[in-house]
Amino acid sequence: MLDRTGTLFSHVKPADTPYQGGGLRDFFLYRDLGIAKATHGKVIAHLVKANLPPEEGTGWHRHEADFQIVIMLKGWARFMYEDQVTLVEAGDCVHQRPGVRHYLFDYSPDMEYLEIVSPADFKTVDVDPVCEIPKPTPWPA
Repeated sequence: MLDRTGTLFSHVKPADTPYQGGGLRDFFLYRDLGIAKATHGKVIAHLVKANLPPEEGTGWHRHEADFQIVIMLKGWARFMYEDQVTLVEAGDCVHQRPGVRHYLFDYSPDMEYLEIVSPADFKTVDVDPVCEIPKPTPWPA
């Protein structure tokens, strides 16, 4: 039988949770979708969009998480997953296996993605470089 007591119903409208800075990366803006509160910290879902051009990128890191997906809604982003360049475009879904070393190094000015991670309070851990990173695409002036 389905347990309906562990989570809450949630309905978040755009005006309820505006995009804000102060998230994991200062060159992105984040919009909380209320899922962490509704699931009592089991899952977080947020929208992430480009705020500033990619200069340094995210750096090499991994997440201490059980589950993570990125669904690209607009634009595109280029990631290194281990030693593989991966272009993620609007409509693509990426499942980042637990512990995969990665680096988001390039993205379009209109990039926006949905990220869903479990648990909500996942940790990000910097790791040693895996390989060289390609140069980002300059944004139009």
